[in-house]
Amino acid sequence: MTHKITFQFENPNEETKTFEAETGETILEVAMENDIELHHNCGGVCACTTCHIYVNQGMEHLKELSDREEDFIDRAMNPKLHSRLACQCDILHGDVTITIPDQSQYLGH
Repeated sequence: MTHKITFQFENPNEETKTFEAETGETILEVAMENDIELHHNCGGVCACTTCHIYVNQGMEHLKELSDREEDFIDRAMNPKLHSRLACQCDILHGDVTITIPDQSQYLGH
């Protein structure tokens, strides 16, 4: 089954983009498949915070937040109540809209 994932960006130079995703894919995988710049220094194994995102809509369509992920989110830059790690956001059903925080802190800009 396919779902729509909409990527919004804190960086005002980036345009909103929407892509299809399959059930079971992570938001990080969808980003990588579609050339969306979203760092993932640990390789997507929930061992860092570089793929930190904000879920604007559709949190109920994602795999539940684990204790391990919650521990890492607490260390992320500017965490919010709707923060998640993209590597841990398995798409279960439905459409999701997320915001990618400014990635320049990881790119050295």
